[in-house]
Amino acid sequence: MAEITTQQMAQLMIGVARAQLAIVDSIENSKAGFKFTHVRPTLETASRIRSNNPETLADFPSRLLLQMISRNAPDFDRVARDLEALVSGISPVPPREGATPAPAPAADSGGESLDMTQQS
Repeated sequence: MAEITTQQMAQLMIGVARAQLAIVDSIENSKAGFKFTHVRPTLETASRIRSNNPETLADFPSRLLLQMISRNAPDFDRVARDLEALVSGISPVPPREGATPAPAPAADSGGESLDMTQQS
């Protein structure tokens, strides 16, 4: 079996997003407002775009379709770079300014309470 490159995977993902967009557009043509009333909020939930979690490969297809739905289609080179970064384990999106990082897992507290309302 041939090895697939990041460039080929990016082309494939853009092609799938175009096919999905064609379906969404056909429904939009028969029922005006469907795209932004029903599809976009559902895609935003699926892509976890509003969460503070780092982007993952599982979120990437939904985010790509969200870009396709907007007026600016995604740039192939950008998709390939983001995909390469995700595959290599590096987050392609830098943390937003002012965003608080996710808390680190709590170490074993040795039986101490984590209730912040109690005085120690």
